[in-house]
Amino acid sequence: MPLKMNNGNKVWQRRTSKQQLLNWFAWLIAVAIFVYCWQLVSEKTMWIFVLDSPAQASDMAERMVPPKWGYLSTLWGPIWDTINIATLGTLIAIVLAFPVAFLAARNTTPSVRFVRPVALFIIVSSRSINSLLWALMLVTIIGPGVLAGVIAIGLRSIGFCAKLLYEAIEEINETQVEAITATGASGPQILNFGIVPQILPAFAGISVFRWDINIRESTVLGLVGAGGIGLELNASINTVSWTQVSVILLVILSTVVVSEWVSAKVRHAII
Repeated sequence: MPLKMNNGNKVWQRRTSKQQLLNWFAWLIAVAIFVYCWQLVSEKTMWIFVLDSPAQASDMAERMVPPKWGYLSTLWGPIWDTINIATLGTLIAIVLAFPVAFLAARNTTPSVRFVRPVALFIIVSSRSINSLLWALMLVTIIGPGVLAGVIAIGLRSIGFCAKLLYEAIEEINETQVEAITATGASGPQILNFGIVPQILPAFAGISVFRWDINIRESTVLGLVGAGGIGLELNASINTVSWTQVSVILLVILSTVVVSEWVSAKVRHAII
C-alpha cells in the first residue's frame, strides 16, 4: 500500500502516481476499442430495420397466438428423436471421453511430452467446433437424419466431458493411490481401486450435466437437417406457419424444463 507525505503525516493512497497513470491509460485504450468496434457495427447495421423491429416482433407475436394445438400430435415423434439424439450422443461422448481424460491428466498419462498433447488436442478440437457445425459437416458426409445429429452431439461433448474429468483425475487424493501401490498392486489394480472410485461421483455428475446441455443443443440440429424437432421448426418457419412455431417452442420449453428437473434430481442423488 503506497504512502505519501502530507504536512509531515503519512497518508495512505490506493495507487502510486505511476499506477494511477497506467490505470487511466488502460481505460483510455478500452474506450477507444469500444468506440472503434461500435463504429464497425454501425457501418454494417441497417438501422431502419432495427428501429422497425418492435413493430415486427409485435406482429409476429400476434400471428403466433393462439397456438395450433392440433399440431401437437405430430410432434411426439420428433421430440422423441431429439431426446434420443441427446442421450445416444452423450453415451458416445462418455465412452470416448473416459480414456481421453486419463491420457490428458498429468498423473495418469503414459507420456507428458507426447501422449498428453495429443489428448489435449482432441479435447480442444471437440470443444472448438459447435454442434451445429459438426451437424452441418456430418449431414454433408453421411446425409440428413438422426444419425448425423447423434454423432454431432457425441463429437461436441467429448471435449467437455474429458476436460472436466481429467481435471478431476488430477485432483484425486494421492495418498490412497500410494497406499494401494505399496501393496504391490499392478497398474490396472491401481487404476480400478485407487483412482476410479475417487472420480466416479464427478464422472456421473459430468455425464448427467452434459446430457442436460445436449437436450438443449439437439433441439436446433434439425435446422441443418440433423433430425429431431428442429426439422419441424425449420419447416414451419419456412412456410410462415407461426401458430405451429408457437406450439413447437412451447414443446421445446417443456422438454428443457423436464430435462433440467431430471438432471437436478439425478445429480442430487449422486452427489
